[in-house]
Amino acid sequence: MRVLPHRPARPRRRLAAAAASLTAAVALFLGAGAAPAQAGGLPLPVAYSPTNGVIPALADPASSPPGANDWSCRPSSAHPYPVVLVHGTFGDMRDNWDSMAPLLYDNGYCVFALNYGGPSGNVIQGIDDIPTGAAQLSAFVDQVLAATGAAKVDIVGHSQGGMMPRYYIGFLGGAAKVHTLVGLAPSSHGTTLDGLVTLAQNTGTQGLVNSLVSAACTACVQQESGSGFVSRLDSLPDTVAGVNYTVIETEYDAVVTPYQSSFLSGSGVHDIDLQQQCALDFTGHVGIAFDPNALGDVLNALDPAHPVWVPCVWYSPGL
Repeated sequence: MRVLPHRPARPRRRLAAAAASLTAAVALFLGAGAAPAQAGGLPLPVAYSPTNGVIPALADPASSPPGANDWSCRPSSAHPYPVVLVHGTFGDMRDNWDSMAPLLYDNGYCVFALNYGGPSGNVIQGIDDIPTGAAQLSAFVDQVLAATGAAKVDIVGHSQGGMMPRYYIGFLGGAAKVHTLVGLAPSSHGTTLDGLVTLAQNTGTQGLVNSLVSAACTACVQQESGSGFVSRLDSLPDTVAGVNYTVIETEYDAVVTPYQSSFLSGSGVHDIDLQQQCALDFTGHVGIAFDPNALGDVLNALDPAHPVWVPCVWYSPGL
């Protein structure tokens, strides 16, 4: 009988298994000791994957992410500010917040999320005029405050959703209603779209390109570096007194470029470069909203008085 030599597991499989084990450990740690906002509620599973919520979002674009939009929720003394989640361009609340919403719920927050900037019932949101989207956010915040009795809200936003609330704060009276703003890869000062905007400018084709793009996505053109919208937003200080700001960004962001344009300056700002914090983190623009390293930073930004351990685990959404 021929004895076959033992073949060790392939490195990629070993890496995948190790990553899965680490992510599971992180999930347990980030939720350790947490109590859901609703008395008697059971903890929700948290899958740190950008694909987990896609099928539910396609099936029902108006559906809420797990743990969000329970209008009977009342904030606890430990977490007195309900959290409003604001999705990014082309996203919607269901797919963008499939990880963040249940994690916040498991940590005792009242969590709310909205769709904005797109046709009702459409899975593609965040594409219409940004100031109009900010007005939708304003109305939603008022609804959350009225339902919960809270004095202010905390906002966590991804991409456009991390930038647009600054328009709400600066131009629509949001400064009196927002306690903390956390941006995950926000387009704070616009983007060159990995150099495509600069190329169009240098070749004299920007007007033509923008006219074509804006027909399908007004918000895309408004987020270009140097646009009229970005110039108006930049006319304001980056920060407003009384609001706490945290920006979490990845050096591998190929959508908001240069990635440093996400960061804010001013008092009360905490800018976090994920790779300076954890060299094992390879997340990009989309994956940052599902990254256990980044989501640990979000928990600490919302409750700095009771910090959790922020993990440093290998994370690549492609796996």
